[in-house]
Amino acid sequence: MATIDRQATTLALAHALSAAERGLAVIPLSRTKLPALRSPHRDDPAAPPCHGECNRFGHGVYDASTDPRRIRALFAAAPWATGYGIACGLDPHHLIGIDLDTKSGTDSSAALRELALRHLFTIPETVVVLTPSGGRHLWLSGPPDVVVPNSASRLAPGIDVRGAGGYLVGPGSRTEHGVYSTAPGTAQLPPAPCPASLLRLLAPPPRPHNTPTAATPSQQGQGLVQFVLAAHEGQRNTRLFWAACRAYENGFGPQLTEALVHAAVRTGLTEREARSTITSASRMTSHRP
Repeated sequence: MATIDRQATTLALAHALSAAERGLAVIPLSRTKLPALRSPHRDDPAAPPCHGECNRFGHGVYDASTDPRRIRALFAAAPWATGYGIACGLDPHHLIGIDLDTKSGTDSSAALRELALRHLFTIPETVVVLTPSGGRHLWLSGPPDVVVPNSASRLAPGIDVRGAGGYLVGPGSRTEHGVYSTAPGTAQLPPAPCPASLLRLLAPPPRPHNTPTAATPSQQGQGLVQFVLAAHEGQRNTRLFWAACRAYENGFGPQLTEALVHAAVRTGLTEREARSTITSASRMTSHRP
């Protein structure tokens, strides 16, 4: 049975209601950062997919609301909740969350700055949420006609993206590892518009209608190898990991491994370090060959 911390639940509800006043749809979360209410269909494996059409709670982000009465009802049904999640991709903000992680062993902030330099965009002043582990969540708003998917380390190593169907842990939430809070001076800012160049990186690539001449893995991987070769000290593992993730996502990771290892060694990594980083990338990439 979940432990009930009434003070933490009361504070979480207060923060959730405040977020709803800003147009952010919310759901209650447990200390594990997961939705506090379990699916009402969990004991029926034959049940058809339901996103709340059954009018019961327990559908995760599909329960999210800005209606104070519904939010109070959600928290009343989950008295063990100690936090709240903010649904991404919904009106009016179409929120996009850039999660700069610290647990992956990479400098995700530096990776984001590198992306900004390479693709000529600037991260605007916006809401920044500080996580108990030392990470940061940047809140951006997107256009209503662009669906940004969730992703993990696709943009760059250590950078996760929360888009449509995802949620961000709201500031004021208490988890097993501590409390989420807003960075000084950002609490009252609105989510800033996502820069166009960054939005193009976040949006799913359009599916080609025809592919008359498919590029070989060697041709596709040449740019990734050059990306690794251009690494300076402090960037070598980050660039290698990012390039290996892209290679495995596109189905030619094994074919490109030796070229990536050779490039990484030329930048100063040992062969053992390079192979270990590439192995980690293969494990973290969902689209493996």
